[in-house]
Amino acid sequence: MTPWTVTFHPKAEQELLALPADMQARCLRIAELLEEFGPQRVGMPHVRPLGAKLWEMRMQGRDGIARAVYVAVQDRHLRVLHVFVKKTEATPRNAMAAALNRLESPQ
Repeated sequence: MTPWTVTFHPKAEQELLALPADMQARCLRIAELLEEFGPQRVGMPHVRPLGAKLWEMRMQGRDGIARAVYVAVQDRHLRVLHVFVKKTEATPRNAMAAALNRLESPQ
């Protein structure tokens, strides 16, 4: 069986690097879980569906909470589109809109 791969949109990669080191490590660990087991076998508390084909990786660190919005694009490939620090209980609409915009424009 072909393994899963997780890649980052260039802007999402920059956003990830702006997070504290513990949240970066958590995000990369969740990406490893997704690659190893596939998205069907990784659930809460690591990932959660957002709707509109989007899912979120859930990171928590000493300095707060962050999320990485991703989508399954093709042939066992997951693409992280947007990474942000979460400041409200619900995922902000503008975070989902940014992810959908990046889905339409690969760069």
